[in-house]
Amino acid sequence: MEAAGGGGAAAAAAGGIALHDFSGRLGEQRVHFHAMRLRDSLFLWVGAAPALASLAVAMCSPRDSIPVAASLLGDPSDTASACLAQRLASKTKKQIFVSYNLQNTDSNFTLLIENRIKEEMMAFPEKF
Repeated sequence: MEAAGGGGAAAAAAGGIALHDFSGRLGEQRVHFHAMRLRDSLFLWVGAAPALASLAVAMCSPRDSIPVAASLLGDPSDTASACLAQRLASKTKKQIFVSYNLQNTDSNFTLLIENRIKEEMMAFPEKF
């Protein structure tokens, strides 16, 4: 597992944009992550190769315990981005944009992805 940070501590403290890149081998696949923390939201890209095939957003709602999600880009029947965004929005209470660009959408694999993200969130909370 590797991590590389961008955006300094001063930018994070001031509420500016903080960038954080990390990667890991999950199962047999090398997966790359790019996180961009904004003032009240987070953009997270997950993939093995440079692509932006899907994009979803999720946010908490005062009317429902489950965050609402919408697909913004890509095949609406591919729910991997929206599901991951919902789970992360529930954990962080922020608006979350997720671009999940991996062929493997198996629930066990996506759980590994989610756990890797949460692990990084615990190690570098200022980046998320």
